[in-house]
Amino acid sequence: MKRYYLLATLGLCSKLYAQEVDTTTNRLEQVEVKAYFNKQPLLRLTSSAAVLSSQMIQSLQSPSFVSAMNRVPGLRMEERSPGSYRLALRGSMIRSPFGVRNVKIYLDDFPFTDAGGNTYLNLIDPSAIGQINILKGPDGSIYGANSGGVLSFYSKGFDRSDKPEVNLQLTGGSYGLFQEQLNAILPLSQSQQLAINQSWTRSDGYRQNSALNKKNIQLNYNWQYAKTSELKFTGFYSDLGYQTPGGLTAAQMESDRRQARPKGGPNPGAAEQKAAIYDKTFFGGLSNQTHLSSKMTLFASVFGSSNQIKNPFITNYEKRDEKNLGTRLYLSYADLLSQDLKYEVQLGLEAQKGWYAIDNYDNAQGVATDPQAKDKLENSQQSFFARTQLEWLERLQVELSLGLNENKIGYQQRYPVAQENKENIDFGSTWMPRAALSYLITPILALRASISKGFSAPTVAEVRSSDNTINTMLKPETGTNHEFGLRWHLWNRRIILDAAAYTYQMNNAIIRQVRDNGAEYFQNAGKINQKGLEASLFMYLIRPQTTGMVRSLQLTSNFSLNDYRFKTYQVGDKNYKDNKLPAVPKTVWVNSLDILFPNEFQLDLLSNLTAAIPLDDANTVYANRYHLLQAKLSWSKSVCSPHKIRLFVGADNLLNEKYSLGNDINAFGGRYFNPAPLRNYYGGMSFNF
Repeated sequence: MKRYYLLATLGLCSKLYAQEVDTTTNRLEQVEVKAYFNKQPLLRLTSSAAVLSSQMIQSLQSPSFVSAMNRVPGLRMEERSPGSYRLALRGSMIRSPFGVRNVKIYLDDFPFTDAGGNTYLNLIDPSAIGQINILKGPDGSIYGANSGGVLSFYSKGFDRSDKPEVNLQLTGGSYGLFQEQLNAILPLSQSQQLAINQSWTRSDGYRQNSALNKKNIQLNYNWQYAKTSELKFTGFYSDLGYQTPGGLTAAQMESDRRQARPKGGPNPGAAEQKAAIYDKTFFGGLSNQTHLSSKMTLFASVFGSSNQIKNPFITNYEKRDEKNLGTRLYLSYADLLSQDLKYEVQLGLEAQKGWYAIDNYDNAQGVATDPQAKDKLENSQQSFFARTQLEWLERLQVELSLGLNENKIGYQQRYPVAQENKENIDFGSTWMPRAALSYLITPILALRASISKGFSAPTVAEVRSSDNTINTMLKPETGTNHEFGLRWHLWNRRIILDAAAYTYQMNNAIIRQVRDNGAEYFQNAGKINQKGLEASLFMYLIRPQTTGMVRSLQLTSNFSLNDYRFKTYQVGDKNYKDNKLPAVPKTVWVNSLDILFPNEFQLDLLSNLTAAIPLDDANTVYANRYHLLQAKLSWSKSVCSPHKIRLFVGADNLLNEKYSLGNDINAFGGRYFNPAPLRNYYGGMSFNF
């Protein structure tokens, strides 16, 4: 780890955008990140963190979060086909056949990760999101079970607006891409505001059997019904359908990279079976925050979701009916111990309950026929937490927090043999401590250090995976994270340096495996050592100005170094000790250049260099390294002020790289690869009125 610390202090890179631009006043504003119950300056935060603004989310391709997320060191998002996403934060996608594992996700402070541990990130519409806050490293002490970190999505429409605002955007592109996005912020009174976000996205997809059709509508409402109290509501309905082309072997990819998985042995092909996922979901949450006094605040929320999912697959046709309910509440108290010493204390609870009916049938070319298995599962999880923070002279911050996580899964088979009684899997109670500090050495240089415990219980989808059996042998992942970092703001924040080095020792890592017929199952893999360096450098080469050929020029350089290896892991007579962890590239280096020209012309460039990625436990198969180059040119013009029209064109994979984004791990039959599109284009317009 010594060389990691040396690289960090040399400042090869840092974490990400600790600022936004205020072009009106021509100055840099330091971003505050909402973390640990309140907003804090990113410079003094005790954890490694990043902030993605709405502008960053929309700076390149708008239909997905992929480009924006992959700017953040330590965060990796993959797209196997349109609508099929995977995400890992300080971890591997070895556990994620699709979706998200090890990471806790919130939407407007409501847990979006459900009681069963699933996070359907593809249901969230990027156009509805105004900001994403990212906390890296285990934060189970107050955020429930996770071992990689926490992502908090905040919707547009909660910031107060004096006048109605409406924005319509239309986008079209290669492979039948079309997207319509409508955002409206409607002040109802001085104390009430409603926001409506609606979108429709469709695509034929780059490969055979990879079409996408997604319809989404979201409402956000806030009402300050008293001087000290505010009520908020977030709710959306999503109708998502996307085809899944399946993995290819290296030879198949070389022969025809646009084909879907062909027939193999006794198994038909993906197109023949009309492999796809259809998900109709309602999600809603209501929260109330009341300042009981100048020192005490009470926050309480209730939330729930209903998912109706159909998944025709190669070997079966799965139908899932999932329902979730939960609550999160806490009491916060802040005061002064002395003129120089502040403190705050929080006590709270987060609890969720989920009910899942999972039925599997034979799949006859996209039609469910004879039943294979039917099960009912229930999942309950509770997290009790306490936290205290001391702040001395706005220089030293010390945080101590402790969580108690409890997780149980009940299951009952309904077919082929009906069980009379429900059985339970109890993952027990786990204490989750965290201790952290940040010290402002000078007004522009801060050091931080932390130690925290990670915990991630098996999800319902892992206990009852696609092989239609209940796995009672899985154990939760646990581990301890040690971390050190620095943030350095130079030259009046024209240069921002942020770096961190960490080591996470994981026990009972959960690994995805695949049976001969393509069905997946999961098992624990002993111990894993995760060592890493994450860093990024932000520079304003030309600060915002009103004259000159270049009105603004900013450069960011983000770097991740990952040394993730099995410490103890043996399957039968095969010992994988010291092997690299699959699905983790050794290095990722992402650079962006944003240039503003006269007459509101803007050019955004993004370069992503990702090293080769091991795809199996034995490290015998690798995905090739790739260099992804993206560009977007936009022009804005005021029309009948204050209305504004904006035109844009963009290109993805300008270097025409042949790469795979979203590889299948430990794939049976060598079907590891999901080829990504070659050079492709898009364009569109938006209108504010």
